[in-house]
Amino acid sequence: MANYGEAFVGIDVAKLKNAIAVAESGREGEVRFWGEVDASDTSMRRIIQRIAAKFDRVHFCYEAGPTGYGLHRLIQSLGHECVVVAPSLIPRKPGDRVKINRRDALALARLLRAGELTAVWVPDEGYEAMRDLVRARASAVETLRVHRQQISAFMLKHSRIYPRKKGWTMRYLCWLQEQQFDHPAHQIALQEMVEAVRVSKERVERLEKVIKEFVPNWS
Repeated sequence: MANYGEAFVGIDVAKLKNAIAVAESGREGEVRFWGEVDASDTSMRRIIQRIAAKFDRVHFCYEAGPTGYGLHRLIQSLGHECVVVAPSLIPRKPGDRVKINRRDALALARLLRAGELTAVWVPDEGYEAMRDLVRARASAVETLRVHRQQISAFMLKHSRIYPRKKGWTMRYLCWLQEQQFDHPAHQIALQEMVEAVRVSKERVERLEKVIKEFVPNWS
């Protein structure tokens, strides 16, 4: 690839290797598959610098996904533009439903050059950290809900109906502790489920406490 004014780079990201394609500017500009490289920061930094050395200006893009925004921050730290693309808004041909890394990287490069990609908002590291913390809390709340539902189903199965309307109060927990079963296995099962609820509730409370501590210094 000879020195050229502008290039558009599509990166199909994955856990271990990233597929890279480069489209030169202009309608007739060459679109070439660069290859697959190790997804580590060190390897990507080296490849980005090699591609950038051949052009006056380089634009990068990749799909938003589980690999996060580390690659976006790396590319920007090297002084290049990078777009993180909304996967659901990428134009695709009907026959392109099966994922092929090489083809997807080439398609991203072409679409970036054509201006047909829709970017997602990329949070800064502080915002992303808070979002991960909030998601951890949401996951903990869901786990607590599942454990409580297991107890409710277990008690209904054994025709143990709580005599009051409001459940999951201290009084309700005391009522659970008072329940006696003829078979020791049932007693142990209930105790384990109650303990799982206790642990899950404490986890939710810990996360909520930390979130409240961080909120005043976060926007």
